[in-house]
Amino acid sequence: MMGMLDGRVAVITGAGRGIGREHALLFAAQGAAVVVNDLGGSNTGEGADAGPAHEVVAEITANGGRAVANTDSVADWDGAKRVVQQAIDEFGRLDVLVNNAGILRDAFIAGMAEDQWDAVINVHLKGHFAMLHHAAAYWKEQSKAGEQPTAAVINTASGSGVTLPNAGQANYGAAKAGIAALTLIAAEELERYGVRVNAIAPIARTRLTLATPGMGALMAEPDDGELDLFAPANISPLVGYLASEKCPVTGKVYAVQGGAISLLQGWQDVETIETDKVWELDDIAARLPGA
Repeated sequence: MMGMLDGRVAVITGAGRGIGREHALLFAAQGAAVVVNDLGGSNTGEGADAGPAHEVVAEITANGGRAVANTDSVADWDGAKRVVQQAIDEFGRLDVLVNNAGILRDAFIAGMAEDQWDAVINVHLKGHFAMLHHAAAYWKEQSKAGEQPTAAVINTASGSGVTLPNAGQANYGAAKAGIAALTLIAAEELERYGVRVNAIAPIARTRLTLATPGMGALMAEPDDGELDLFAPANISPLVGYLASEKCPVTGKVYAVQGGAISLLQGWQDVETIETDKVWELDDIAARLPGA
């Protein structure tokens, strides 16, 4: 039986656990060959463990799928390049990049240490860009050689960065907002090379969401036999469709949680004041929108 991703080659970062693992399993079940990337670190990005990536690969191959493991850090420029190159070396091409790897180091701004900021920005924002850069360079080369790709990138933003700012997550929210902006810019730049770029802002029951204050009760596992709409596996079908050749969508950010998928839009002009003179402080004080 043909799958929607038959013949596609995908790199999925952070695919050893949680949502990324479910992406990898779905992609493989739909016919894609998958590079399962996961450093295997803790929630905070510390340590490394090759186990999770290799376990997912074993599960895929046991079910007749094609997959290889990669344990490079996406925050390392050369490591990101190795992930992309591994897809090309192992499977002959790269069609899909799913940027999913992430960590948390929550703290309030006044108490946040520099390394807490840097670590989260590096894994999320730099990690997304590093992977995107090396994949884009490959697709640009293909296009210029007359082999126009039909490629897709799916980035992972968050409501914490684009819809619901969350106190204690300045680093995470800033990175995720940056990823949403990066997605829109990349969609504009890469369309000429046959590459679509979209992002999702997911909410599902993972070790990161369970570690976020206030999310535990919302993410509680349902009783046996009840529909589990917040299972990580319920995020992956949207990603699978966005990765498919049939999907025409690019430059979009979608929130996906439970039984809902919403198209998000960014900063908009909601109220404007104007003047035909040089701005005066008193005039602004009297009329500033939102004041």
